[in-house]
Amino acid sequence: MPSDAEYIADRRRLRRKLSFWRVAGVLLAIVAVVAIGWRVADLDPSRLPAGRDHVARVSVGGLITTDREAAEMLRELAETDSARGVIVSIDSPGGTTTGAEELFAALRDVAEAKPTVAFIDGLAASGGYIAALGADHIVSRQTAIVGSIGVLIQVPNVADLLEELGIEVAEIKSTPLKAAPSAVSPIDPDAVEAIQVVIDDTYRWFVDLVGERRPLSEVQVARVSDGRVYNGRQALSLGLVDALGDEETAIAWLEAERGVPVDLPIRNWEPDRDDGAFDVFTAGALAARIVGFDDLAATLARASSARRGLQLDGLLALWQPQIEN
Repeated sequence: MPSDAEYIADRRRLRRKLSFWRVAGVLLAIVAVVAIGWRVADLDPSRLPAGRDHVARVSVGGLITTDREAAEMLRELAETDSARGVIVSIDSPGGTTTGAEELFAALRDVAEAKPTVAFIDGLAASGGYIAALGADHIVSRQTAIVGSIGVLIQVPNVADLLEELGIEVAEIKSTPLKAAPSAVSPIDPDAVEAIQVVIDDTYRWFVDLVGERRPLSEVQVARVSDGRVYNGRQALSLGLVDALGDEETAIAWLEAERGVPVDLPIRNWEPDRDDGAFDVFTAGALAARIVGFDDLAATLARASSARRGLQLDGLLALWQPQIEN
């Protein structure tokens, strides 16, 4: 019968062996994860590391608002030598004028640094079309929605409803046009006139942008700038886009007109969101992307963008179709 000392020694040896295999198992798991990651990168070009030559894909979807993380990402893209060309994939009804202005300026910086083509994959209305104007060339699907060149501001007015309910709201203002038009006071013609001046000037900025970026005469620009939308076929005939097709058409333009090798892999570029922008949709998008459900990830990311867009404030370059019975 073994002594207590021998028993204790055997236990220690067994414990050391178990510890070794635990460590070995953890290391093996890490190696397996890394190997799978590299294999996925080989199979899915959108996950390639930034150091390899590639064509960058930037997605503009949902409501467009000012976005510091996206602007920083575009600045980094403009300075990344391994990104040989850029595809801006657009599916957006627009958003705020300041958000569209910021995005346009950032995309122009990218286009000045490397060949950039916009691909309208469904919708590029109002602020979404402003984003497309930031590229050197615009490709649209035949049935995509394009245009809605215009600006609006909407203020609900519940003054009559409050009166019926017997509710009176006291407004104490420094001047009559402060915080006007008001949702709780009768519509003031002077306030409407003051806002209309701002709308008209911002609309002129939008129209001038179209005239600057598209090969159109002043008369042609005026013709397409009445706020209506067009499908891709109409947009081509009106000069709002350069070609009809899909993403492959955009890639072919990069090769034919800018000398970007057609066989380069495509890598998705996405902004790094801070904790303040992290929500259940962002978490779901991250989880979906990890397990390989990229379409679901893109849908959840757009839902997150739309949630942030619910806080819109100020002038809008946004397509809002109205259906009346």
